[in-house]
Amino acid sequence: MSKIRITKQFSFETGHALYGYDGKCKNVHGHSYRLYVTVIGTPISDASNVKFGMVIDFGDLKKIVKEDIVDVFDHATVFNKNTPHVDLAKELQDRDHNVLLVDYQPTSEMMVIDFAEKIKQRLPDNIKLHSLRLSETASSFAEWFASDNE
Repeated sequence: MSKIRITKQFSFETGHALYGYDGKCKNVHGHSYRLYVTVIGTPISDASNVKFGMVIDFGDLKKIVKEDIVDVFDHATVFNKNTPHVDLAKELQDRDHNVLLVDYQPTSEMMVIDFAEKIKQRLPDNIKLHSLRLSETASSFAEWFASDNE
């Protein structure tokens, strides 16, 4: 049977700052992110299966991405924990702000790599992550493709 790609779109609001950057993004600011998750697989051929004809139930894909990415990053501020932003992060956390400290510079490029690893760990064995597109503005996005990372 044919391999089919399906895509689901997600959105979340996240703040970040790029420590050491030479432009405006060194300041704390936020984006309305759009994440497009594309998986590939073969539609279920067992007519007795309630998910007959599906590669993966969109609801199952939504659960994975929502739990591991959207619910974690939405309305959070992300800082690289290996920079002096840790002091700012602590102050914000002390004021009951949602702060995420990550092992990387929180650019779209690095975030999409992180998201790919999280999603791949949760997919069923018969479904593969094909690609991700993370848009931080209407005209700017980072993409991750499995074929580029094999």
